[in-house]
Amino acid sequence: MEVYITKSPVLFLVFNRPDVTKRVFAEIRKTKPERLYLAADGPRPEKENEAGLCNETRSILKEVDWDCKVFTLFREENLGCKNAVSSALDWFFDHEEEGIILEDDCLPSNSFFFFCDEMLKKYRDDTRIRHVAGSSHQLGKKWGTASLYFANQTHVWGWASWRRVWKDYDKNLSKYLEEEVAAALRNVFNDELLIDSWKKIFIDLKSGKIDTWDYQLSLINYFNNGLSVNPNVNLISNIGFRPDATHTTDPHSKYANLPLESMETIAYPKYVLPEKAADYEVFVRDFDLVKRWKKHNSYKRRFKRFIKRCFTQ
Repeated sequence: MEVYITKSPVLFLVFNRPDVTKRVFAEIRKTKPERLYLAADGPRPEKENEAGLCNETRSILKEVDWDCKVFTLFREENLGCKNAVSSALDWFFDHEEEGIILEDDCLPSNSFFFFCDEMLKKYRDDTRIRHVAGSSHQLGKKWGTASLYFANQTHVWGWASWRRVWKDYDKNLSKYLEEEVAAALRNVFNDELLIDSWKKIFIDLKSGKIDTWDYQLSLINYFNNGLSVNPNVNLISNIGFRPDATHTTDPHSKYANLPLESMETIAYPKYVLPEKAADYEVFVRDFDLVKRWKKHNSYKRRFKRFIKRCFTQ
């Protein structure tokens, strides 16, 4: 495929890592979006030299040299991951009906922009579809023979969506109650350990123990019975797995620096149904379910033996 020129507006989220920002910006530059939104959180005052890194990162974004309308939201003070990213997305979707979102460590293939443009157009008015993912966490495994598959899980390492979806977003999950969430999740998952994992995430988000914005999007998409479109090849490589990352600090992660692939044409699946097994394979890795099953079953077996002894003595 020749270098693809994107039709959609792009939001680029950056912070304090000029090296990865420069690499991702170079790929955005190739695809020449007509409208580019640049959002940057401010430095943390307790972090020595971070103000300089933030300024160096922002200076890279001055290298827009194509015909493009540029909009900026540069924070002077640090808002943190949860508030900085969610407010930038509010700002973006206040101005755009749909668009592509990239963070500073999510290196896209050129095909990513092609895929997002096509998905945004095809599913623009299909309210079953709430999210377009760019990354594949399947480690090379494909689901079906089409170019894409549908899932319930929401991956945000390079993604696209619509204002109609973002209007449901609530960073505090204010209308959802702890006593209801397990029952709601049982309509999505049938594994109690997985339900417990998401319930704990929900509780930690509500209590402010987790400073992030993306789990909320996942939960809201679950609660709205939404589908995500996932490419059957990997179109995003997360190049930010290292100690200075906010969340992706393990350079040895299976998901670090995944090779980029390309997509020149799109073949659609016949059925618009979630590949539950695809989601589950990721959850088994991400929530360490095998180890937890063994531990859970071990406790369960010991308890059964204890009960049996109580009634046979």
